[in-house]
Amino acid sequence: MSSSRMSAPRSLFAPVNVLSRAEAQEIAQRALRHSPAEETRVTINSTARADTRFALNQVTTSGENQDTQVTITATVGNRSASVNTNRLDEASLAAAAKQAHEIAQLVPPNPERMPELGAQTYPPLRERALSMPSPAERAAAAKIVTELARANNLVATGFIECRAGASALANSKGLFAYDATSTVTMTATVRSPDGTGSGWACSDGSTFADLDPAAVAATAVQKARDSRSPVAIEPGRYTTILEPTAVGNLVQLITGAMQARAADEGRSFFSKPGGGNKLGLKVVDDRVTLLTDPADAPSMTGGFDGDGVPLEKVVWIENGVVKNLNYDRYWAQQKNVAPTRAGGGGFGGARSLRMLGGTSSIADMVKSTARGVLVTRFWYIRSVDPRTILYTGLTRDGTFLIENGKVTRPIKNFRFNESPIFFLNNLEALGPSVRINASENLGAGGAVYMPPLKVRDFTFSSLSDAV
Repeated sequence: MSSSRMSAPRSLFAPVNVLSRAEAQEIAQRALRHSPAEETRVTINSTARADTRFALNQVTTSGENQDTQVTITATVGNRSASVNTNRLDEASLAAAAKQAHEIAQLVPPNPERMPELGAQTYPPLRERALSMPSPAERAAAAKIVTELARANNLVATGFIECRAGASALANSKGLFAYDATSTVTMTATVRSPDGTGSGWACSDGSTFADLDPAAVAATAVQKARDSRSPVAIEPGRYTTILEPTAVGNLVQLITGAMQARAADEGRSFFSKPGGGNKLGLKVVDDRVTLLTDPADAPSMTGGFDGDGVPLEKVVWIENGVVKNLNYDRYWAQQKNVAPTRAGGGGFGGARSLRMLGGTSSIADMVKSTARGVLVTRFWYIRSVDPRTILYTGLTRDGTFLIENGKVTRPIKNFRFNESPIFFLNNLEALGPSVRINASENLGAGGAVYMPPLKVRDFTFSSLSDAV
């Protein structure tokens, strides 16, 4: 089946009723006026969501919802408290502001609290209409997958999720930040009727027109056909080709270890033996570069962090060398350095992550492999050792044996015990980076771009009978 992107007439897409910049600013100003606190922060999140789920080759559910949440944070000295409301009338905002102030006087002080920032400069809004596909449009996309699955005597299940939203942050020192964003994800799992074969594919983008349901259908169906009746091979260390989603599943896990404070205090992989951190040290293969760039984010301004700091492009690892760690405002003050403008939570706060790729195709990687394993994706990923960023989990939805340069047979799934740091030191080849959704919670991530990789000595610790 040929691949074709969605090309529905614009008239079929409904406009999204999320707050405009002017509307968000007006709500924030009303909330601030009613706060008696020394410092006040108002955070607004206006969201719209539409989804369609299909199973057993037919649509099963379809839904849409919209909501606006306002969080008022009052500060008295070093004591802060927050109150949430989704009621935007004057009386409700006033009550929430008063309650936040009253609670703030009762909570323990926070010795690490940083004062609110003054006004910041943000990039102008990029013009992009936010719209949602109709239920009929989502059903038409699902039908492309279910019809191809049915034609091949297979069973398709999947999920289409479309999110749009506006976020704003204002404070009593004159700061106001606004951003709007939209993301769409389509995922499909196709299985054989006897349950022995399973294929998976995903398409991710910023608008519904970015989805490629025909490619999702073709990939998931082909993997389901090819993975039927898998055989068991011995666990161990294998040359392994990781498709982009599998790479993203694990490389994203480096993000939580990029906190400068944890590194400086000796609590992370990026802690230097004997004290300090690994800034300036080579930690992975010199072909590895990881960065976050607001231009990659599904955002109209590039985004801002929880304090209202505008996000900037940050190169975290360049040619294998640690170039930056994430300094929040408090820890930057303690170390007398500038805070990192990348958001909280490692570099995940930037809502984007890109690993630069190479030129090798997966087909070329297979041809150059005498014996190895091809992995579609991982799931049920859990931490084992934060100090080495070691994780465990399972392969899923298409795991294959490579022999003498060819994919020869499907194999049973493995449990793995591996660190992205380990396999990024064992690189043999990289392919071009593509946009993926590598989160176990679809729709929760931002724009992620990962290449396929061929690595040495990937550790598969045991077999799994799960499909």
